[in-house]
Amino acid sequence: MKTKDMVLAIAIFTLMSLFSNAITTKAGSVAAVINTIPGLCILAIIALVGMLAGKYVPGGIPAAAWVVTIGCIVTVPGFPGAEFINAKVKLVNFVALCTPILAYAGIAIGKDLDAFQKTGWRIVVLACSVFIGTYLASAIIAQFILKALGQI
Repeated sequence: MKTKDMVLAIAIFTLMSLFSNAITTKAGSVAAVINTIPGLCILAIIALVGMLAGKYVPGGIPAAAWVVTIGCIVTVPGFPGAEFINAKVKLVNFVALCTPILAYAGIAIGKDLDAFQKTGWRIVVLACSVFIGTYLASAIIAQFILKALGQI
């Protein structure tokens, strides 16, 4: 993917996220929506830097790993500006960010529907197994941690 295409894709995703965030904001408060813009821009910058690192840094590390690593580093207490970043990103409704991601996933699958059909029914079984396994493992881990903390 070309750099200008990356920037365009992230800009579109950010605008879609802003719209989605505006819909989910309490009573559609304009001030609340405006307050989410810096957080969305910070997330967009982290995503762009991670994608560029995945493209240009040698070693074959995927862009997603770069995005997560950069996001973790810039939000660690003690990192310069971490308090500001955390405060601004905290205002973003992360459930609202799922809408553009799921829309893109749907478009991507729709575009490659022939390839999706060739995988057959086995991919559905595999996906369900992964979802169920992930859910059960998360529930078991949460149970142990909450019990250890005395929350339940």
